[in-house]
Amino acid sequence: MVKLKMMLVDDEERFLQTTSKLLMKKGYNVITALSGEEALEKLKSHNINVVILDVKMPGMDGNTTLLEIKRLYPMVEVIMLTGHATVESAVSGLQSGATDYLMKPADIEDIIEKAEIAFAKIQRLEEKIRSALMKKFMKSPREILKNSEN
Repeated sequence: MVKLKMMLVDDEERFLQTTSKLLMKKGYNVITALSGEEALEKLKSHNINVVILDVKMPGMDGNTTLLEIKRLYPMVEVIMLTGHATVESAVSGLQSGATDYLMKPADIEDIIEKAEIAFAKIQRLEEKIRSALMKKFMKSPREILKNSEN
């Protein structure tokens, strides 16, 4: 069974350390990044399913990082995280492909719940893709019988 792998991206190192430790204690595979640039670099070498991404960061902000993640890794689900939530940033993130939105300070159980929902979405989509590919290569029983009669 595939296990959820998540990445926390935030410029607040204390938040990253505390949250990643809590998630790891609950059995989750977690990596962290202190910036959007670092997150994109780590996505190249880690098979991440869900990114928990801070909106307000110096340099590459969360919305710019989100756009790049969705462009390069469309199957990765992103949950936006902010202590500075505004309706505009929430709408912008969701329109750009974010799965959901969390307010800081986010409860660890809320993070887990939203990450699990996002991961389930990925798994359903991957199953649909596998099914479509299988149908492409497999013939129906009617086609098999028709071909065997000739």
